Parts: sequence; structure tokens; C-alpha cells
Amino acid sequence: MRNLTGGEESVTVPGATVREVIDNLENRYPGMKARLREGDRLKPGVAVYINGLLTRGSILERVDADAEIHFLPAISGGTT
Repeated sequence: MRNLTGGEESVTVPGATVREVIDNLENRYPGMKARLREGDRLKPGVAVYINGLLTRGSILERVDADAEIHFLPAISGGTT
């Protein structure tokens, strides 16, 4: 997603829920919402970590003002 942030590795936006964070990312960096959400859900394959803990994957998940949030592609395994 760095191509949307002008190469920035880390950005700061307000939001009390994951949804608000994504909406505020979209306002500042158009195109973010399309990469992270499908309607009122996270896109399949997107994992959200808040302060290092994997969340349930709900956009309604609450976040503290000083929370560190990471949006990562979910990793799935192959076969043995």
C-alpha cells in the first residue's frame, strides 16, 4: 500500500474503530478503502493486527487513540 501513501512506511490517522481508521485512510490516501474493505466487511485475505494482536476481523473492532494497527495479507499454507 506504500504506493498509495507516497512511499510512507507508517502513517497516522484518527479513528475509534477499524472502520473509522479505514475511512480516514481513504480520505487521506484515495484507494485504501478498495484494498481493505468490501462493503461493510474486511476484504477476504486481509488480516488486522491491533497492538500486535490479531483481531476477529471486524471493522467494528474498537481501537484506542494510540493504537498501532497493521493491515496485512492473510497467509495461508500449502499442502504437505
